[in-house]
Amino acid sequence: MPEPSSRESRGAVAGTGMGGAMDLAAGEAATLERVPGGPAGGGPDSRPRSLWSDAWRDLRRNPVFLLSGLVILFLVFISVWPSAITSGNPLDCDLAKAQDGSSPGHPFGFDGQGCDVYTRTVYGARTSVTVGVCATLGVALLGSVLGGLAGFFGGAWDAVLSRITDVFFAIPVVLGGLVLLSVVTSNTVWPVVGFMVLLGWPQISRIARGSVITARQNDYVQAARALGASPARLLLRHIAPNAVAPVIVVATIALGTYISLEATLSYLGVGLKPPSVSWGIDISAASPYIRNAPHALLWPSGALAITVLAFIMLGDAVRDALDPKLR
Repeated sequence: MPEPSSRESRGAVAGTGMGGAMDLAAGEAATLERVPGGPAGGGPDSRPRSLWSDAWRDLRRNPVFLLSGLVILFLVFISVWPSAITSGNPLDCDLAKAQDGSSPGHPFGFDGQGCDVYTRTVYGARTSVTVGVCATLGVALLGSVLGGLAGFFGGAWDAVLSRITDVFFAIPVVLGGLVLLSVVTSNTVWPVVGFMVLLGWPQISRIARGSVITARQNDYVQAARALGASPARLLLRHIAPNAVAPVIVVATIALGTYISLEATLSYLGVGLKPPSVSWGIDISAASPYIRNAPHALLWPSGALAITVLAFIMLGDAVRDALDPKLR
């Protein structure tokens, strides 16, 4: 009987690791020679996906996210480079053209002061986006830190912070703005941003506190604590990455709320003040002329509504992607 070739013997016999050998079928022997990264191995397609990779995959397939994202990108673009789509000056007004309708080069017409409504609408996006983004970042940072520490350490710190948040929840936002901002004479956005952060952090703090309390009870946190991990490592490495998703969802939805709040305060005369350019200021100025020049009220109001709706839709899409219960 002919001797089997060396390659066939290697393919048909595999060491058991105990000094013996076992016979394998040809298919099983070929399996041993496959590279682990191949189709049957642990290739990229078979790697376990994290919450964030799953969320990004769902967001890319969500038309609501894509539509709202395009609108927001356009708003950010005109906020940074308004001169890209308009060459006018928002403060250049001509009383001789007051309340005039659309004309060549001025598609939105003129307001009661003879200012180009199109130019002021474009430049008003910068104020709204700046206030919304800065207020959201400040609220998310302050609320996450305070709420995360309260949920992690508990005890007296948690009790004191809970009572403080109850006090802030009892303050009506618009009434608080009327009282606090009525004494401010600055024409910049920072007093408005500071007011929003001051009254907005309790909501994020509650969300962060609940997420941290839930995350710290997981087995991987208990295992890390048993292995001697410090409180800072537990909070930053193990708890925060798994508790930040609800904070991101609430902050994204709240961003649109802060934009509408800035417009409301500016409309009431305690937010931004002329010569600042804001949709709220333009809406307030156009309200008395709604019968004679409705276009001066329609365009800034429509821009405000579309912006707020885009951020709310974006927050809903992010919530659907990050919430496992909605999968």
